[in-house]
Amino acid sequence: MSLLSHARRIAIVAPHADDEILGCGGTMARAVAEGAEVHVIVVTRGQPPLFDEELVQRIRSETLRAHEIIGVKSTIFLDFPAANLDQLRRSDLNHALSSALARIDPDLLLIPFIGDIHLDHQIVFNAALVHARPRSSTGPSCVAAYETLSETNWLAPGVTPAFIPNLFVDISSTLERKIAAFCSFETQVKPAPDERSVEAIRALATTRGATVYRHAAEAFVLIRQIN
Repeated sequence: MSLLSHARRIAIVAPHADDEILGCGGTMARAVAEGAEVHVIVVTRGQPPLFDEELVQRIRSETLRAHEIIGVKSTIFLDFPAANLDQLRRSDLNHALSSALARIDPDLLLIPFIGDIHLDHQIVFNAALVHARPRSSTGPSCVAAYETLSETNWLAPGVTPAFIPNLFVDISSTLERKIAAFCSFETQVKPAPDERSVEAIRALATTRGATVYRHAAEAFVLIRQIN
């Protein structure tokens, strides 16, 4: 069964702006093309003194421009401090994220991978799963974790959780839209061979696609599916 077969409302949880495009921008664009609603929750924002306010506002504008290219229905900014989620009371994050997800009421929930090197990603993974607990007839029927270039593969696979995908989405028709959306993040795009380059994004999509005999794909780890 395709990840998108029965998804009418999709929520993507991004620890930081651009994680959602890097991780599943092609899947988002394909879902929109197939008539689904796509919503994005950006958990953090840069805050002084770690981040310059002018840069933060520029990234916010880049995010909205990228989401317009993809066709995102709504973007929710929770504005927790980037790179400082470990300093927060976990219950505050859980409550805010759960409240946002409850408003969306997604049937498909896409979240960062627990093995990402950035601690923010690990914390957001756990917070999202708190909301996704199957404790009633409501809640997402499918939860999957996406991979984020420069995060998912930079910890220590074999010692820490390794990203071993068991779910693939064909993005042959939407790869260029994903790349166009990422290029909206002018502050984040790097020249090759950096992983946050257009060349690296295309190479990963080609590799994931070849794994399942497609021209391009995005890979996920399926956390839970209820049929």
